[in-house]
Parts: sequence; C-alpha cells; structure tokens
Amino acid sequence: MRKVKIFSMILTFCLMANVTLTPMVSAAPDAKKPPGFNSELKAIAAKTYKYFQDYTDPKTGMTYDEVRTTDKGTEEAKRTSPTNIAMYMMSTVSAQQMGIITKKEAVSRLQTTLNTLEKLDKWNGLFYNWYNTDDGSLKKDWGQFISQVDNGWMSAGLIVVGQAYKELNGQTSKLVNNMNYATLYDPEVGQFRGGYDVAKGALTEHHYGAFYTEPRVASYIAIGKGDVPQDHWWKMFRTMPAEYDWQSQVPEGKNVNYDGVNVFEGHYTYQGKKFVPSWGGSMFEALMPGMVIKEKELGKKALGLNNERHVQLQIAYAKEKGYRAWGFSPSATPSGYSEFAATPLGTSGYKDGATVTAHATFLALEYAPQDARKNIEALKSFNMLSNYGFYDSVNVETGELAKAYLALDQGMIMVSIANYLKDGVIRDYFHKDPIGKKPEALLKKEVFSIQ
Repeated sequence: MRKVKIFSMILTFCLMANVTLTPMVSAAPDAKKPPGFNSELKAIAAKTYKYFQDYTDPKTGMTYDEVRTTDKGTEEAKRTSPTNIAMYMMSTVSAQQMGIITKKEAVSRLQTTLNTLEKLDKWNGLFYNWYNTDDGSLKKDWGQFISQVDNGWMSAGLIVVGQAYKELNGQTSKLVNNMNYATLYDPEVGQFRGGYDVAKGALTEHHYGAFYTEPRVASYIAIGKGDVPQDHWWKMFRTMPAEYDWQSQVPEGKNVNYDGVNVFEGHYTYQGKKFVPSWGGSMFEALMPGMVIKEKELGKKALGLNNERHVQLQIAYAKEKGYRAWGFSPSATPSGYSEFAATPLGTSGYKDGATVTAHATFLALEYAPQDARKNIEALKSFNMLSNYGFYDSVNVETGELAKAYLALDQGMIMVSIANYLKDGVIRDYFHKDPIGKKPEALLKKEVFSIQ
C-alpha cells in the first residue's frame, strides 16, 4: 500500500547535488488543436470518469485513494484525502460539462459529498489528511496531519462546485469560509508552514518557500479569502537566492519591487531556454495549479509563460534521453508511489526513473495539443489504456506498467480534458467566485525574467 504522501514537503534549506545541464535542441510545441482530437479525448474522459463512478462510496461520496490490478485480483485503497475529494468534485463538474453525466446526477453526487464534508472532523475548519471512505472517520493509523496544499485543493474544488451549481453554493461557501489558513501561516517569514501535526500539537518546521510548486493554489486562495496578506505572494522564492549554492543551478536574474516587496526574479537555463524551476522538476508542480487559476490567460509574462516553457522542456528532456514518451511527475510504481521529474527543471530535481505518467500529458494539453496527441499514442503503444482510462505510469525502458489508478491523477486528467474541450470552464468557475477573482492583479502584474 502506498504510504508516501502525495505531495512532498518542500524543504527550503536542503543540501542537494548539482545537476549538469546540456545545450539546446527543442522547438516550441505546436499550440494548434489537432483535427478529430476532441472525440478521442471525450472517450478517454468517459473511461476515466468511470473510475469515480465505480470507486466512490455511494453513502459518503468519497472516492478511494487508489485501485490496483494485481495477479490476485483488485486491491482497493478505501481511504481518501482532501485533494482526492476535490478531484472527484471537479471531475464530476467536468463530466457533466462534457455530457458524460447529466446535471441531475452531478448535483446528486456532489450533494452526497458535501453532506459528508460538513460532518467530518476538522481543525480550524481545515481538513485532516486521511479519512476512511466508508464512514468518513479519521484514518488515525496514518497520523493526524493538516496539510496546507491538500486543503488548498479542497477549497478549490468547493469553489468550483459552488459556482457550477448555485443550489450548492450555500454549503460550499460555508465550508470554504470556515477554512482558516491563517493558522498555518508564519507572518514573520511571510510564508506558509507545510502543515500542522495535530498529535504533536506543532506546525512543521519547514516552510513552503518555493513559489513555482503546487502549494501556490492554497496561497492564492488564502489571499483571496483575506486569511493572509497580499504580500505573501511576493515573499515566496521564484528561484532560491543566487548565494544558495546547494541548488541545481546558480540562477540569473534581477531584483524587482512589487507592492513594496523586493523580489528576486531569477531563472535557470536548460537547452538554451530560460525558466523558473519548480522544486522537483515535475509536471504537476508546474501545471496542476493552472487547472483552476487563470495562469495561462492572465499570467502571460510570468506563470503562463513559464508553464509553456516547462512543457517544452519536459518534451526536450525526454528527447535528449532517447525516451519514446514524455511526461514526468510523481506517480504510482508497480509496488508503491514515487517522485519522478525532468530532473534539470527542479531546484532540487527528482530522478526521472525512465518513468512517465499519463496525467502529465493531459496537464500539457492546452500548451501543446499536437505533442500531447502524439504522446497519447505513444502511451497507448505501451498498453497503458485500460478500463478506467490510463494506467498510472510506465517505465519507458522496460515497458513495465504500474497497473494502478489514483484518484488524484484521474482527477487531473478529467479536469485537464474539460478545460481543453470547454475553453477553460473549470478555471472560469473558480474565477467567478470573489475568492478566485480578488487576487487576479497579482497574476497580471508580474514579469518573470524568462522573456
């Protein structure tokens, strides 16, 4: 059973080996939509959503964390996290938008989930990291932890549901308003702690210091709610300061003042292209927040541009390595779960393990649809397509499959397809809410040093 947390703790002061980089080869992906692709994507989405239909408890509306196919049969992990719940909620909205289910079914399913969420044990309105799916009780043998990033996704899912279905807005708004992010914030540093260990009665020692990672969703929401000050956005590191000689590259860039805060707009370079690194170099750190935040539309000189750059460089990295497919991101392995990445794209890059995961391709859809379509065919050639969409990962050197489906990864696939087919529909719902709309100026005003 997987006992590795889905989201890695970002340790700001961690000594890591340098990564050797290589000269340029890659061209920008073609952003034009391939003809005939839409129907193929909708068919994949229908298979993918069947996972949520078959492995969500009908009494609680909570989706199983993962399901594995083994020689002995099917192994069902009947636990769930705030992120998994959010992925189910947004996948249900996505399924209805694509015509896979009716609005009546969507609202009925989501109503069940919301009724359960109201009853779950919480800490300052924030959700614990693991619950049992059959009755919503805490999964105490996995510890009692309050995760900043997982709660960020829960808030995002609730906001989307509340805007998609106004009849549910009262419930979703109350749940989100009660989620007090200030309890995880360190005002002296201007950054979030990773979370709170309830059993120890203490916040984690580390901060989420790196900006270009998936915790920026919770940061954006906390600012939108007014739980933390707006200047928090500027107090995260775009790259670590140049004097931090443990990072994988010495960044170049300049200091820029935003709203009275001095920000080092640093960048790395790989294959001749400038980019702001994520922590590990993985696709979901880079692109997962853009499922709900209008980074592509509003952050054209910062986050949106950098997202495109990460897609280009993930593709270039796989080409350089001679791999038949691309898309590196934490995912299931045949025996568990591990972190994978295009190593040079990280501040402290994860290994690539010759392992690619399907969700990385779908996250890249809106930035490189032609390349994504080709990569989907490459993944199919590894026999990854199965009953519930794509198996979670494959080793592109050995062909060994991780015959697992993860609620997190299935959700990323569903939402990414819906955003691609329906012109950013999930982002539109998120930004209709005042919480999603309020911080938009932060996205527009920043200019990364990667132009």
